[in-house]
This record gives sequence, structure tokens and C-alpha cells, in this order.
Amino acid sequence: MKHNTKKLVLSGLFLAIGLVLPFLTGQIPEIGNMISPMHFPVLLCGFICGAPYGALVGLILPPVRFLLFQMPPLYPMGLAMAFEMAAYGLVYSRVQHNIKGIYLSLVPAMVIGRIVWGIAQVVLMGLSGDGFTFQAFIAGALINAVPAIVLQLILIPLIIAALQKAKILK
Repeated sequence: MKHNTKKLVLSGLFLAIGLVLPFLTGQIPEIGNMISPMHFPVLLCGFICGAPYGALVGLILPPVRFLLFQMPPLYPMGLAMAFEMAAYGLVYSRVQHNIKGIYLSLVPAMVIGRIVWGIAQVVLMGLSGDGFTFQAFIAGALINAVPAIVLQLILIPLIIAALQKAKILK
């Protein structure tokens, strides 16, 4: 019971970080969109707390942030992000705690999350009568996301290593 309470509290912390972190880049939306600040706490939550907690934080973070701050726009961006980040949290769960294990979980999570985002965009844009092209998917999931991908590949393992070194993570 104590272990589940700890995971629940940590998940709340990651949700709060996800709500606040975009304010660091909020003055320049283009930069915020490029580095995807809400993705970091979701990935960390999935790794530290496990798949169900990471998926739930990823799923509710964009709609809650929209309700509180009207950003990101809920339809279609926020909803597509919710599914994308739920996939991140679900896939990027605890594996081996060495650097190889971290990357073997992080890279597939990032790929699957972006595929889920693309599928969600196709469905949501189709509902509104707009199309979502393959070029839009490549631009949104890869080309525009390169800074976020690079930062996630560098910072997430560094944060986990620091938490391990500080004996916060076992």
C-alpha cells in the first residue's frame, strides 16, 4: 500500500511539473512546440512510477492544462497530444536501470508515441472534415520535433542517472 501511495504522489508531482514546465517556453510558442516541455515529466513518470501511472499522467495532462490555462488548444492538438503522451508513459516503463536499458525503452516509446500522435491526428482531422497528410505527419512528428527528440535523448537518461546517483531511484 505504501508503495502505491508513493507512486500516486510522484505521479501528481509529474502532473504538476507538466502543467508548469511549458511556462518556461510559453513566451515563445515556436520554441515551446519545438522542445515539447510536457513530454519530459510524462516520460519520467512512466519510467519511475510504471506504465499505468505514466499513461494516466500523459492522457490527462493536455486536457487539464487546457482547462486551467487554455493551452494547448484542446482540439485537435491537445487531444492528439494526450494520446501521444499516454503512449509515452505506457511504453517507457521501468526496464533495466543501466544506460542501455534506458535507451532501449526510451527510443521505442518516442517512436510509438509519435505514431500514435499521427493516428490520432488522422482520426481527429477526419472528424472535422480536414485531412492529415503524410507530409504533415513527417513535419510534425519528425522534422519539427528534432530539437525535442535530441533533448529527450540527452536529458532523460541524465536525469535518471542523477536520481540513481543520489539514491532517489534504486
